Amino acid sequence: MTFAEFLPLFFMAIMGLALLAYVVLDGYDLGVGLLLPLGNDAQKDTMIASIGPFWDANETWLVLGIGVLLVAFPKAHGVVLQALYLPVAVMLIGLILRGVAFDFRVKAPLRYKPFWNRAFFGGSLLASAAQGWMLGSYITGFDQSALGWAFSLCIALTLPAAYVMLGAGWLIMKTDGALRDHAVTWARRALWPMAGTLFAISLATPLISDQVWDKWFSVPELFMLLPVPLMSVLALVAIHWVTGRASVVQAGYGWLVFANTVLIFVLAFFGLAYSLYPYVVIGQMTVYEAAAATPSLVVIFAGVALTVPVIVAYTVFMYRVFWGKARTLSY
Repeated sequence: MTFAEFLPLFFMAIMGLALLAYVVLDGYDLGVGLLLPLGNDAQKDTMIASIGPFWDANETWLVLGIGVLLVAFPKAHGVVLQALYLPVAVMLIGLILRGVAFDFRVKAPLRYKPFWNRAFFGGSLLASAAQGWMLGSYITGFDQSALGWAFSLCIALTLPAAYVMLGAGWLIMKTDGALRDHAVTWARRALWPMAGTLFAISLATPLISDQVWDKWFSVPELFMLLPVPLMSVLALVAIHWVTGRASVVQAGYGWLVFANTVLIFVLAFFGLAYSLYPYVVIGQMTVYEAAAATPSLVVIFAGVALTVPVIVAYTVFMYRVFWGKARTLSY
């Protein structure tokens, strides 16, 4: 493989991994936002404090992923953003609403605090559902038929449930006392609805796309890929086991809920990446057809080689500095 052939694959990997990092990292704080109405006033402050140092920086990965799509695959960027203009706008409205509500809920007069709490929840729900719709539309190749719309709607409903699982797992790690116990209950209640919808979507995806069907149900690929669903089932069983045993959580193993939920996300990502490759826009445009000219990619490669390690290092440093149990938010 020549360097010119390697570059499009490199940028596709960077874009995919950046979006995976965003879904996991921003997913848990979106999940905390979706869980916010379930806590009392003091618990709401602690829930917000648990994501306070992280939530804004987590969105850096979204900027990186979309930025790579724009500069490395400009043809695909035009197709994707044109097809997803409305859900992208809804997602941005939700993210803006979250940002405003995050600050205003503690700085505005006390009587307005419930309003900003609801705004934070509403922004989290808008952003989560919009991201689910975009993912469903992307998998179907932006199919505008009734079946394509139904599939997109199904994922729009599923992704917030998965984010709730991430958020509950995060709160189990970052809090203690009554709030941690509530988070365990929330995780247990969200587990099987999430698992059921993910299972239904996993069955429906090959029916939506002939390419996915061929990649997953051919021999010997079927046997090579069998560990992916098996590991997902084991992760679900592990979450169920941990959330059903208070002694395990109290002994300090509550982090297994978050870790296994992340594992499910990672397995789903790599399964999807395998299913879609070599397409950037499924059924329409391969990675090589969408890529910018090689001289442009060389320049972009130099920039990415400098910026990505800095983003990774900053993220690791930030989580290391602010790790530990969350306490009531204060300014």
